[in-house]
Amino acid sequence: MKAFPLAFLLYAACAMAQVVVFTKDDLIKFTKDNPFERSADGRPRVPDALLEKVRGLSIEEAWGPLRNKGFINQFETGWQILHPERKLVGRAVTVQFMPTRPDVIGVVDAEAKAKGLGRNGHQRVIDMLQKDDVLVADLFGKIDCGTIVGDNLATAVYAATRQGMVVDGGIRDLEGIFPIPMSAYYRGVHPSAICNVMVTGVNIPIRIGQATVMPGDVVLGDRGGVGFIPPQFVGEIVDQAEETHIHDEWTKEKLMTGKYKSSDIYPTPRDPALLKEYQDYKKKRLGK
Repeated sequence: MKAFPLAFLLYAACAMAQVVVFTKDDLIKFTKDNPFERSADGRPRVPDALLEKVRGLSIEEAWGPLRNKGFINQFETGWQILHPERKLVGRAVTVQFMPTRPDVIGVVDAEAKAKGLGRNGHQRVIDMLQKDDVLVADLFGKIDCGTIVGDNLATAVYAATRQGMVVDGGIRDLEGIFPIPMSAYYRGVHPSAICNVMVTGVNIPIRIGQATVMPGDVVLGDRGGVGFIPPQFVGEIVDQAEETHIHDEWTKEKLMTGKYKSSDIYPTPRDPALLKEYQDYKKKRLGK
């Protein structure tokens, strides 16, 4: 069972009327290493300026440092990508789906109706989204009837976030979605509307393929796949990547001269004179 432990189930008083919900205190407890401010819901809020620097990263530059720290389940591949030329960067808002079970969905829908909320659980989540959020949805790989958005709801996601979404499931109306300048990662496309699923959690830990995602993780998507970076590591990863960029810049420049074999230069120059040249170049580029 992919839901969180039963102790967290059936929060009858929660505003979203979901089966599994993390309160603000829960989010603070489970993301205690977050060094930044938090959103009103308790999610870590990595600063805008740092998010902008993440846009300069590749998946590899995030994956390596995370793996070295023991965070080995923070990447997922195998996606269809709406606009591969666009990177996806933002703060995760997580939503978990499960196959419909009538007695459970009956309670959820009754609570939502009593609170005057919309009847579609996934739209209630979309209505929560804010600028620079990324909707991260666990639809357990479902494509037929697992289509979380069509062109109208995709427009709503983009209008709210100006970023996009990661969907371990499907989308529909691709012809209508394609013109939207959003980043989106999904498993497939199907003409069916979403059905036979129910929202069972919002802003809780979820599984996306082989990755575990926490609310407030920084989502980084490029042509290679999607990574989920815990907030406490974002600054360090950005700093390490700056040195990597400088190293790669110098290395490629040298290789393009045609004077060196790859082993002369990469990963570290063998000639002491070339090594000193690189070190001087790095200091200059870093402003040291």
